Amino acid sequence: MNTGVIIMNLTIMEFNNILLAFGLTLFAGLSTGIGGAFALFAKHTNTKLLSLSLGFSAGVMIYVSFMEILPESVASFSEMFGDGRASWYAVLCFFAGVLVVLVLDRLVPSFKNPHEMRRIEEVDNCEKECGKKRGMRCRRRRLFRLGVMTAIVIAFHNFPEGLATFFSALKDIKLGIPIAIAIAIHNIPEGIAVAIPIYCSTGKKSKAFWYSFLTGLAEPIGAVFGYFFLSSILNGLFFGVLLAAVAGIMVFISLDQLLPAAEEYGEHHLAAYGTVAGMGVMALSLLIL
Repeated sequence: MNTGVIIMNLTIMEFNNILLAFGLTLFAGLSTGIGGAFALFAKHTNTKLLSLSLGFSAGVMIYVSFMEILPESVASFSEMFGDGRASWYAVLCFFAGVLVVLVLDRLVPSFKNPHEMRRIEEVDNCEKECGKKRGMRCRRRRLFRLGVMTAIVIAFHNFPEGLATFFSALKDIKLGIPIAIAIAIHNIPEGIAVAIPIYCSTGKKSKAFWYSFLTGLAEPIGAVFGYFFLSSILNGLFFGVLLAAVAGIMVFISLDQLLPAAEEYGEHHLAAYGTVAGMGVMALSLLIL
């Protein structure tokens, strides 16, 4: 598709909406760098804050999926097929989204799973163990490979997240903002998971940070790819399928990754409080906006 023709046909308002949607996607993706910075420059893992944040992100995702995104999907399908079949199509696409992320997770070997929680104290441990000499006893090559593979897997996961964030924001900014915030919070532990093995294998904080930061670029790349290659099919059917699938993906991520991660940090009640708080904040924001 001729990208020049696409840009020339945009109005100022449409261009601003695209920039805003892309900005939200960029913010969500590059929050992996925040996780990398936490891992390298913080002294201790704040388990309470992480549990609250992960629970909050799960609450936002679950609430907005059922209360806003699925109804939007039904409305989009209704434009094409009428009210009778719209709900059926939305439900089918919801579970299709669940199936997609489930298959992606099952394809990732457990030892390379980017959602395995890491603690900042691991940086101190590897420093004490290895000192300045990082030879075979530090298993440098294996750790570096683990860090790189984790970064690749996270980038692979982040690409469709970028598509989802971008097109959700393009459809309705009220959907895009909470989705971007929830995905940004969910990306922070992933940045930690990349930074720690890279640092322990190289001893270079700058390299570890940039690896964690750059993995998030897959999300804005997904947004750019989606706009230039999928913009020709932006209709009710496209948004109906996309929004319902996004809802399924977000609910599965919340139940399979965010809440178990909060449990792994050892703060069960704080995770639950964060989940309820995320739902409450999301409900209030949807009522006010």
